[in-house]
Amino acid sequence: MLDYDGTLAPFQVRPERALPYPGVANALEELVSDRGTRVVIVSGRRAEDLASLLPLAKRPEIWGGHGWERLLPSGEHRTQEPKPGTRQALEQAAHSAQEFLVRSGARVERKPASIALHWRGLPALAVAKIQQRVQAAWSPLAKAGELELLAFDGGIELRATGCNKQHAVKAVLSETCGDSAVAYLGDDITDEDAFAAIKPRGIAVLVRPEYRDTSADVWIRPPRELLSFIKRWRVKGRRA
Repeated sequence: MLDYDGTLAPFQVRPERALPYPGVANALEELVSDRGTRVVIVSGRRAEDLASLLPLAKRPEIWGGHGWERLLPSGEHRTQEPKPGTRQALEQAAHSAQEFLVRSGARVERKPASIALHWRGLPALAVAKIQQRVQAAWSPLAKAGELELLAFDGGIELRATGCNKQHAVKAVLSETCGDSAVAYLGDDITDEDAFAAIKPRGIAVLVRPEYRDTSADVWIRPPRELLSFIKRWRVKGRRA
C-alpha cells in the first residue's frame, strides 16, 4: 500500500502536474503485472484524479479521499457519503474559504468528505496569515465532533470523521491472507494512522527526502531508495 503525493510523486504547486518520480510508474507496472503482489494506492486525493496520473496498463486498486472512495481495478467505484449535517458544514467551510482564494491566492479543493485549502508555493508571510484566518473560520465547525481539522504538507483540511487512511488499510488487511508480507509507504502526517494500522501485520515505511518524527519502522528517500524498495519487493515476491 502506497500514498501518492510526496511518496510516489514529488509535490507540485499545481497538483495536476504531480507525475510520479522517473522510473516509478514502470516499477509499479512490473509489480502489478507479476500478480504476486496486490498494489493499493491510498491517498487524500480523489480516486479518479489518481487514475489519470497513474496510467498503468493494469490499474491498481485506489482508495481516495482518505478512505471515503474505493476504485477497484475493474473500474467499479464505491463511495461513502458523510451525514447531511456534515455535508452542510463542509459547504459552509467552502463558502468561507472563497475569501482566502481572492485575497491570498490559496487554492480550495473539494473532496467527497472534506475540503482542503492548499498554500504550496505562496510566501511564508502569506501562509502565516492564511493559517490564522482559516483556523478562526474552520475551528468552530470542527468542535461538534463530526469534522476534524488536520494539517498536511502544504495546507490544511477540514475532514469528516469516520474514515481515514487507517480505515483503508484495515479493509485491505481484512481481505489479505494472514501470512502475506505487507507494507505501507507514506510521507505525511496523514499517513501516521496508516502506519499504526499496518504495524501489527507488516512494516511502515516513511518516504521523504528529509527525516521527520514518525512511528514508521523504516525511512527511505525517493526516488532512488524508493525504486530499490519496489524492485526488491518484486524479486522477493517472485521467489515466494
